[in-house]
Amino acid sequence: MKHILFVIFICITVSAMHAQRTLTPVSNPKEQLNQQGQRSLDDTSNSSEKDKTAKRKEYDINLYKIITHERDTMVFDTTLTIKKDYKYNYLRKDDFELIPFSNLGQTYNRLGYSFDMPAAFPSIGMRAKHFNYDEVEDVKYFNVPTPTTELFFKTAMEQGQLLDAFITMNTSKRMNFSIAYKGMRSLGKYQNILSSTGNFRLTANYRTKNDRYGLRAHFYSQDVLNNENGGITDEAVEQFETGVEEFTDRSRLAVVFQDAQNILVGKRYYLEHDYKIVKQKDSLRDNNLRVGHTFNYETKYYIYDQDRANDLFGDSFVATSLRDRSQLRKLFNQASLSYRTKTFGDVKFKANHTKYDYFFDKILYLAGGQVVPNRLEGDVVAIGGEWKHNIAGIDLKADLLANVSGELGGNYFKGRARYKFNDDAKVEASIVINSKAPNFNFILHQSDYISYNWRNNLKNERTQSINFSLKSKKWLNADVSFTSLDNYTYFSGLTADAQVTPQQSEDAITYLKVKVGKEFRYGKFALNNTVMYQKVTQSGDIFNVPELVTRNTLYYTDKWFKKALFIQTGVTFSYFTEYFGDAYSPLLGEFYSQNQQKIGSFPRFDVFINAKVRRTRIYFKLEHLNSSFTGYNFFSAPNYPYRDFIVRFGLVWNFFS
Repeated sequence: MKHILFVIFICITVSAMHAQRTLTPVSNPKEQLNQQGQRSLDDTSNSSEKDKTAKRKEYDINLYKIITHERDTMVFDTTLTIKKDYKYNYLRKDDFELIPFSNLGQTYNRLGYSFDMPAAFPSIGMRAKHFNYDEVEDVKYFNVPTPTTELFFKTAMEQGQLLDAFITMNTSKRMNFSIAYKGMRSLGKYQNILSSTGNFRLTANYRTKNDRYGLRAHFYSQDVLNNENGGITDEAVEQFETGVEEFTDRSRLAVVFQDAQNILVGKRYYLEHDYKIVKQKDSLRDNNLRVGHTFNYETKYYIYDQDRANDLFGDSFVATSLRDRSQLRKLFNQASLSYRTKTFGDVKFKANHTKYDYFFDKILYLAGGQVVPNRLEGDVVAIGGEWKHNIAGIDLKADLLANVSGELGGNYFKGRARYKFNDDAKVEASIVINSKAPNFNFILHQSDYISYNWRNNLKNERTQSINFSLKSKKWLNADVSFTSLDNYTYFSGLTADAQVTPQQSEDAITYLKVKVGKEFRYGKFALNNTVMYQKVTQSGDIFNVPELVTRNTLYYTDKWFKKALFIQTGVTFSYFTEYFGDAYSPLLGEFYSQNQQKIGSFPRFDVFINAKVRRTRIYFKLEHLNSSFTGYNFFSAPNYPYRDFIVRFGLVWNFFS
C-alpha cells in the first residue's frame, strides 16, 4: 500500500505543477486518435475550451506514444468502447478464454490455449500463479511531451479494492521514464481465501539526438499472495448446489483446510541497448549496421506454507509447520548484430547465454534408496537470427533460435506474413515450431508431503502450430489455429484417490481452435458477438477444453447533456459447454488434468452502465445477475465455485498535464 500511495502522490503533485498545459489535437480539436490509429470524436471539446487553450501550449495526441516490447507504437486511447469494458478487470486485458475463481486475485481456469509465443528455455512452473505476473514482453515504454497519468480503481469482492496508479514523463525530448504500482487486496466470500498482490515497475527509454545509441530498461517487482482453503468439501458442494438459504452466506460452507497460503515473488532487472556502427550521412546510402546487447537478471521464489498436515496431500514428513520453497535465479545476456537495407530488409544475428540455478534447501534421501537432489543448475548457449522485410506490401518476419550447448536442449522457429488490403481489412498467417524442456517443477520438486518429491528425466515438449487471422470491422474478426503437441507434459489427477504427479503423454495431441467475432449495429444499438469452437484429438482426458465458448453483448450508446456525457449500457451473456475442467492444486500452484467432475454449462449475465466524462471512464456492473435463479451449478474448477451475484464499480482517469 505504501508503494501505491507514493505513486498516487507523485501523479497528483506533478499534474498540479504542470496544470497550465492542456492536451488538444493540433489539426482538429474535436478529433482524437484511438489505439488503432483511427480518429475518434473527443466529446469534451467545445468553443469555450478552445478559447481557454488558445493561450496555452498545445500538443497533438499523436505525440503521446506507447511503445511495446516489439517496438510497435500506439497512442493513448481515452475513448469508451465495448472492448474497454471487456478489459476493465483485474488483468486489464480481455479474459474471454479464462474463467476466474470466486475471489479477485485468485487464479483462472483456462477455456482455451495459444501456442504462438515460442521459447527455447523453460520457466519455473507454478503456472496458476502467473496470470497477473508481467513478463518482459508485457512491459511497455513511453514517449510523451508532458507528464501523463492514469489512475485505475475497481472495487473488490469483500473488504478490499484494486488500484493501479501510473505516471510517465519526458525529462527531455529523448529521455522518458515511468513509475507505476498496481495493488490489490480482497478478503473474498469464502473462508481463508484472502488475496493480496502487488506489481511495482520503473521504466526508462532513451535515444541520442543522432539516433546512434538507444536504451530501454526496466525494474519490476511482483508478488502474488493467496490464502488457500483447498476448495469446499464434498459435503459443502451438495449444500452449495441445493441453494439452501443458510449456505448462501458462503462463509458458512466448510472448506478443506483453513491454515495454508502460497506466494510467488519475482524481481527483474532488464536492460536493452544498441549502437549504430555505420552512420548514414546522405540519402543515397540506405543501410545501417547496429550492434546490440540485452541483459536480464530475474529471481523468483514460490512458497507453500501450512500449519498442519492435511490428508488431501497424503502422508508428510512433519505434522506441523509445513513449508515448501523453490527458487530460480536466471542471468541472461544476448549480443546481436543487425544490418538493414531497403533491398534485403532487416537481418539480425544473435547469440545468448543463460545461467540458471533452480534450487531447494536440502537433499532428500527417500525410502528405497531414492535420492532427490536439491539443485538444477547450468549454462545454456543459443544462437539464432531474425529477418524482417516488406515485399509487395506483405510484411514478412522470421525468428529462429537454437540451444547449442548445455543440458537443456531447445529450439524454435516462427514465421509470419501480414498483408493489409485497406484501412479496414488485414490478414495474417504464421507458423510456429518449438521444442523445449518441460518447466523446472516437472523435472524436480521437493515438499514436506512425501508424494510430492521427484526427480524426472523428461523429453522435450514439441509443438507445431499453424495460425491464420482476419481482422475486419466490415466483415468479421476470425482466428484459426491448428496445433500438434508431442511429449505434452502435464500434472495428472486422472486416477481417483491418487496424488497428483507429473506425466508426459506418449501419444500426439491435436488441437483445433476457431474464434470468430462480429459486431452488428442498428442506430444507437449494437450486438457484439464472440464465439469459439475447439476440438481436441487425444487418447484419454489429458488436454481438456470446452467445445464451445460464447460471449454476446447487447448494448446501447448515446451522448447526453449536450454531448458532455457519453453513455454505454447493456447486458453481456457468457457461456461455455460442459467439460472436464482442470482441477487446482494449491500445494503446487498448478492445475492438473482430471476426469471425475465436469464443470460448465451455466449461463452468466452481466448488466453494465458505463459513462465517459471528458477523459474519465466510469464503470458500474452487476456481475452474474442470474446466479440465484438459474441454478447453483457454477464452478470455476472442481470444488471451487464461481462468483455469486455482486455489484462492482470503478473508474479509469487519464489526464495530460
